[in-house]
Amino acid sequence: MYETRRAFLTILAGAGTAAILRGQTERGQAKPTDRPSVPDPTPDADAPGGSPGKSPTKVLLEANEKDIKKNIEKLYQLATDLKEEIEKTDSSQVLSLAMVKKAEEIEKLAHVIKTRAKG
Repeated sequence: MYETRRAFLTILAGAGTAAILRGQTERGQAKPTDRPSVPDPTPDADAPGGSPGKSPTKVLLEANEKDIKKNIEKLYQLATDLKEEIEKTDSSQVLSLAMVKKAEEIEKLAHVIKTRAKG
């Protein structure tokens, strides 16, 4: 039974670490500046919910990007909290329900980020 818990926590810690590192590498990447920006061929100033010169699709994509970035920050914080909790708990003796709940929350948030990133 202890080997099963230990294996679970090892996998969980690895997944959390991977999520943290993925978030750090995505945040550290600079946007390419060598490509010239292409103006929108059909500026629609009367578009509802958008500013002049932006298509509704572009506004939607920008909102989606902001939401993804917010969720990545939350995922990073949850993974950090879980890592700290695992480090201070003797997980070979006790498997905290809070750790399992936090891991499930991380998994759900990662799934939300993945589906939003796909479009």
